[in-house]
This record gives sequence, structure tokens and C-alpha cells, in this order.
Amino acid sequence: MLVKDSKEFKKGLLLAISFFIILVAMFLPLFENGINFLEKSDQIFNSISKGSTQYIPALEKNNQDYSGKTFKVDIKLKTAEIGQRVAKILTMAGATVTAQGSQLQVSGDLGLVLKSALKDSDAMFYNKDSELVAKYGFSGPDSMYAWWSGLKEIDKDLKRQARFKEAAFVDTILKKAVEVSYNYFTIVPESAYSKAGILGFLLVFYVIYTLWWGYAIFFLFEGIGLQMTASAKKEH
Repeated sequence: MLVKDSKEFKKGLLLAISFFIILVAMFLPLFENGINFLEKSDQIFNSISKGSTQYIPALEKNNQDYSGKTFKVDIKLKTAEIGQRVAKILTMAGATVTAQGSQLQVSGDLGLVLKSALKDSDAMFYNKDSELVAKYGFSGPDSMYAWWSGLKEIDKDLKRQARFKEAAFVDTILKKAVEVSYNYFTIVPESAYSKAGILGFLLVFYVIYTLWWGYAIFFLFEGIGLQMTASAKKEH
């Protein structure tokens, strides 16, 4: 008979069966809006992750150092449509823009432009995209993509002009405000402290569930007589 130790084999079989029962349950739409356990846990982790990336207040404070600093750049966008959107958001941010298709000449107060970028990023961070729709006439994600496209090119031209300090700050706003707000759009930000209980449960559950399968395999192998033993030391 294949089973050498029925007691160990039964323990392994019980663990394996219960493991797969829980696995099936995790894919069932048991939560709100028909989502499953894995999607729900992803939502929780994404919300906590977003809550830890709110850098905009600190950036707004640092941006005061750039108030009154003028700039003038020549930038080229990917398409004329993106160029029109970038021209609109920069003009409404207080910059002077001369547009010719996808080619823009932009000048103005750098701090004032970046202040507007941070304000729009903050609105998107809290999923208030309707404010940007009302302001620009196109969607929140399209508005943030326009900011990303415009600031990316401004950063490049400032570096070309050897204005490295200003370029570095523009790049920081791109990564810590514009990109964060765009990538986390629709996710509700939460602090780890406010979700400490469920977060602790999920972390402990994933560790136990991983060990669960490992022990199931271990006891099954023990039951059929497969064991890991140290090899005998050879004497020469």
C-alpha cells in the first residue's frame, strides 16, 4: 500500500482539503460590489499605500521658495491635442503661452505655475476630479496627464538652461504629486493606524496560509514514507 503512516497522511489530507476550500472561498464575490477576498485585500493595501504618499502639503510649503522666480522655456509635446491641453492648463496657471501645434513657448512665474499643479494634484488625490472637469473642460486623468507632459518638458528645458535647482523641484512635483495623484486615482486614502486591526489580520493570515500548504505537503509526504534525511558522511 502507498500510505505508510495513515495518521500523518490524514493530517496532510485534511490540511490540503481545507486549504483548497479556503482558496475557492477567496475567489467568491463575497464583498460589496461583487468583489472577492483578494480584490478586497488589494483595495485595503492600496488605500493604506496611498495614505502614506500625501506629500503635497510639504511641497506647497517648499514651493514658496520659487514664488517670483521667472522662467522661459520652449517645449514640444507628443501631439497637437496634448499641446492644446498643456497650453490651456499653463495659461490658466498664470503663464504666458505661445502655441504652434505641439510646440509651445512658455514663460511666467514658476512658483505660480507649480502652485496650480499642486492644487490640481491635491484635488485628484482626494478623487475630486469633477473640479478639474469644471475648470478645464476635460477629465481629471486627462488634466493630470497634461500636467505631467508639460512639466516633464519644462524640466528638460530647465536642465538645458543649467537651472538644475528649479528642474529638480519640478521633477519632485512630477513624481510626488502629479504621478501619485494620477496613479492612485479612485482609491480612497487611509492611514495604517486607522486600519491597524484588519492590516494585522491580513498579514498574519497570509503567513499562516502559506505555512498551511507547506505543512499539508510535509504531512502527505510523511504519510507515504517520503522523508528528508541527512546523507551519511563518507569516510576516506
